[in-house]
Amino acid sequence: MAETKLLVVKDLRTWFELKRWGFIPAGHVRALDGVSFDLGPEETITIVGESGSGKTTLLRTILGLVQPTGGEIFFNGKKIDSRSKDLAWLHSQVGFVQQDPYGALPPFMNIRQILSEPMIVNRVDPGERERRIREVLDEVRLIPVEDFLDKYPHMLSGGQQQRLVIARAIILHPKLVVADEPVSMLDASMRVEILELMRKIQQKHKIGVIYITHDLSSVRYFSERVFVMYAAKQVEKTDVNSIVENPLHPYTQTLLNAIPDPDPENAARFKDVPPGEPPSLINPPPGCRFHPRCPRIIEGLCDTEEPPEFEPFPEHFVECWLYR
Repeated sequence: MAETKLLVVKDLRTWFELKRWGFIPAGHVRALDGVSFDLGPEETITIVGESGSGKTTLLRTILGLVQPTGGEIFFNGKKIDSRSKDLAWLHSQVGFVQQDPYGALPPFMNIRQILSEPMIVNRVDPGERERRIREVLDEVRLIPVEDFLDKYPHMLSGGQQQRLVIARAIILHPKLVVADEPVSMLDASMRVEILELMRKIQQKHKIGVIYITHDLSSVRYFSERVFVMYAAKQVEKTDVNSIVENPLHPYTQTLLNAIPDPDPENAARFKDVPPGEPPSLINPPPGCRFHPRCPRIIEGLCDTEEPPEFEPFPEHFVECWLYR
């Protein structure tokens, strides 16, 4: 399996140790708790969930920036070991599109220097560097190229800054791009434009993409499969059409109900949103982690036993006792 897929994640767990007074063990934050999935060489998947669900921790663990507590990650058939001092092979094949473009770009470097840096680190020939810079700027539509080469990040608009972040992510021709809420800092008109740009680049270069977001409304037009996370757990995973037309987990149904709808009558319409907040990841509740907020709880089961993964429909997986 690890040899046929671009990325394979098996039962991944990332716990952060807590210490009192700096040295006394005081438990763990279970930021990621048993996540498994795979990604094809040219596939786009979306990982969706509210803040604190474990999306960014998953991304950082895959990139080797955080050491997992358990589980395995294989990239292009090779196991990722975050304890290794040499992860340059991984970082040269994975591009990263950050959420905040202004914070992601060094303010003291111009665009030519920003795009040159990853190629210098990876020993790309100087003549090839200039060709790639011009090529990638044209691809992300920062044109005319000559007008942008010597500009600094603060001289660009928010949308232009995000285009530059995308250009930096693909400058080394990666096999995988991970995008952490890449449009959440942009206005609505620019979001669709940036997502369409990323989709075109993904299809042109046949890149695998992991798109992380809390907004299900953008998913249908950008990816093939969706994985829904809640409180560090993967509660549902299937193809995009199934998740939109037939959501199974009560939490997924809640996310879909929360999508804004430009209908004036919504001002007088009550939306049924589960009460409460996501549980503490230091001391998560027993059983299903959504059960304290779930409107369809099965007493004596959901609140005592953690649900396994069920497959009620082909390739539609859900961790919920309603589908035992």
